[in-house]
Amino acid sequence: MSLSALWAGPVPQAPATLGEAQETATNAAGWVEENWSVWLSIGLRILLIVVIATILRSVIRRAITKLITRMNRSAQAVEGTALGGLLVNAERRRQRSEAIGSVLRSVASFVIVGTAALMVLGALDINLGPLLASAGVAGVAIGFGARNLVTDFLSGVFMILEDQYGVGDSVDAGVASGEVIEVGLRVTKLRGDNGEIWYVRNGEVKRIGNLSQGWATAGVDVQVRPSEDLERVRAVITEVAEGMAKDEPWNERLWGPIEILGLDAVLLDSVTIRVSAKTMPGKALGVERELRWRIKLAFDAAGIRIVGGLPVATEAAAPDPAATVAAPSALASPTSPQSLAASPIPQPNLAKP
Repeated sequence: MSLSALWAGPVPQAPATLGEAQETATNAAGWVEENWSVWLSIGLRILLIVVIATILRSVIRRAITKLITRMNRSAQAVEGTALGGLLVNAERRRQRSEAIGSVLRSVASFVIVGTAALMVLGALDINLGPLLASAGVAGVAIGFGARNLVTDFLSGVFMILEDQYGVGDSVDAGVASGEVIEVGLRVTKLRGDNGEIWYVRNGEVKRIGNLSQGWATAGVDVQVRPSEDLERVRAVITEVAEGMAKDEPWNERLWGPIEILGLDAVLLDSVTIRVSAKTMPGKALGVERELRWRIKLAFDAAGIRIVGGLPVATEAAAPDPAATVAAPSALASPTSPQSLAASPIPQPNLAKP
């Protein structure tokens, strides 16, 4: 075989005749005429699916948004009133409703768009079996790889739906404690006592104590001397409690009478009287401080001394002049047996006469 034969290109075919071209065009037109109704039907079906999915998604998202707006409006209506103390505050209600609305909108969009996409593929006569199998395997793999993320997300959803805590609540999450400043679907932010911010993953919270729900208890321990008249002490504390329950704003923060529970401890140098009151959630610390302030002022006016005050002034006794004089010693006399026993022994005279 020669080189010219190896490098030779394909042999060009003879141009088609006019009759063959006419026959090909006729066949194509016939095929289009036979299948245009099928194409039109598939196109109209896909268009109808897309239009219905778009309208349904828009209607559902708008309905969810109106529901969230109505919830926020009802929360703002009771904010600042006495009823608002029993309910969550507006910011907490707003964040909770916004989080729930975001989850609902995302779930609705995912379901509607996913269903529409599968219906479109089905209308195109595409076999969905391998696609669904691949999606299932990919979902399992992603679930194993991001199980912590999924756990955090689901825990956050249930925490928000169950209203376990909200913005402004004082909580103890085990791993951290403080005031809640933001509630997310994955992470909760807490402001600690020293101002630090804790980022707590929702999936890591095994137990949580909410100190701001329902009602709180304000407790004050009053320590006085054992010699004080306890009935008089009880009368002074009762007068302070009655006056505080009538003053603003403590009459709203106190949800019950201030009670004297009795003696909590009896020691040799002091007795402890326990005073307790049921308060509005999150207001126990302020009530305790105000109650201590008023009890201290009332005790000072009544002459009742609290343990730890200044000592009672007493007249100083005259100093004993003999206190600085040392006791007489037997060694002071050179002729005493003690002095003679302590005197050095004289050296013997070894010189010969």
